[in-house]
Amino acid sequence: MSTLLRPGPESVTDVFDPARPPALTVESGERLTVEVLDARGYLERPAHAGAAAPVLLEPRRGHCLAGPIAVRGAEPGDVLAVTLHSVRTSGWGWTAAGFPSPLNSRLDATTFVQLLWDIDDEAGTATNQLGFTVDTAPFLGVIGTTPAAPGEHSTTPPRPGHGGNVDCRSLVAGSTLFLPVHVPGALLCLGDGHAAQGDGEVCGTAVECGTTTELSIAVVADPALPSVHATTPTERITFGFDADLNAATDAALGDMVTWVAAEHGLDRSTALALLSACVDLRVTQVANETWGVHAVLRHDALRRNESA
Repeated sequence: MSTLLRPGPESVTDVFDPARPPALTVESGERLTVEVLDARGYLERPAHAGAAAPVLLEPRRGHCLAGPIAVRGAEPGDVLAVTLHSVRTSGWGWTAAGFPSPLNSRLDATTFVQLLWDIDDEAGTATNQLGFTVDTAPFLGVIGTTPAAPGEHSTTPPRPGHGGNVDCRSLVAGSTLFLPVHVPGALLCLGDGHAAQGDGEVCGTAVECGTTTELSIAVVADPALPSVHATTPTERITFGFDADLNAATDAALGDMVTWVAAEHGLDRSTALALLSACVDLRVTQVANETWGVHAVLRHDALRRNESA
């Protein structure tokens, strides 16, 4: 039986704060089950799209996240491996669009709308009140370690070296996200469940939902990279986060070059030439004050003939 963390006033947070006491302390490698409310922290499903509903945190400063979770023995300089074994939704979700923003203004999409979704995990679909159905692939939008700088840190932007609001739809069950540790215990926070999302999270929200996630958290001694990176059932991923799209791209691609060059004993130019044939660059999200870019390499993309 894995340890269970459920949402409550002492087990959720809407900021990253190194002074906040952990809601739970686990051993490295321990398996646990974490129940998380949706990003707004709704305690019940709204009666209809746009209707009010009670929330756990009021006023709310950021995403309603589980944590922080301390990992015994994790110290600054370590890397944490967060492995997602299963992700199930709460059975309903919402999407909101039309927030004031430069992007929405350019798209002439400034009228506020909300979709309310019925989610069927067994069928792998979600259907909204307008009758539209999409395929689902649940994941957590926010998984991050706490910054060392004193004070409260917003959950909105993803951060190099911390992760956080990464919003990468590839991080489904079976994936492992590697995160650098900056404070004793790591103080991991996670949540912001998404039943479905396209690359970019273009309106600023996905199919936002509560989740129940089975995961394990371990300190790893020899990670492939010292930065934020991931493996999924089908691919490896590196990330870049920056207010400048070029800088975010450079970071994501640069880490993938480092990974492949080290793994195959190549110089960086040769690694980059190989990657040009098979790596994909994707815009992770455009909604969170910071560009997210991820470089994606299928596990079977580079096959070396050892007799050559």
